[in-house]
Amino acid sequence: MAVKIKTQFGTVDIDNDVISTVVGGAATDNYGVVGMASRNQLRDNVNDILKRENYSKGVVVTQNDNGISIEVYIIVSYGTKISEVSKNVQSKVKYNLESMLGVTANSVNVVVQGVQVLAD
Repeated sequence: MAVKIKTQFGTVDIDNDVISTVVGGAATDNYGVVGMASRNQLRDNVNDILKRENYSKGVVVTQNDNGISIEVYIIVSYGTKISEVSKNVQSKVKYNLESMLGVTANSVNVVVQGVQVLAD
C-alpha cells in the first residue's frame, strides 16, 4: 500500500518502505536509542539490531481514512529513561514525516523490544 497525496499537478504515491526508512532514520537519531528491532523476532529470525536496509521490519505503517498510524520497534540503551526516549522518538518521527514527506501521522506508538548495555 502507498500513501496518496493529491496536488494540483496530480497525485504522489509514497510507498510504505519509504515511510519506514524515514521513520527508522528519525528513531535511531535520538539519544538513548541503540537501534531498531524486528517486530516479530521469531518469524524474521532477527535477534540483532536492524540495519538501514531492514528498517521496514521494525516499522508498521497502518492507513486509516483520516491519516496513518505508525508503530516503531526500538532497542534502548541501559540507564536511559525509557519514557523520555519514547517521547523524543514520537516527536522526531512526526516532525520528519511532516517535513520530509508532507504526511501527517495520527499516532506514533513506540514499542521497546529490549534494553542493551553499551560497552565502554
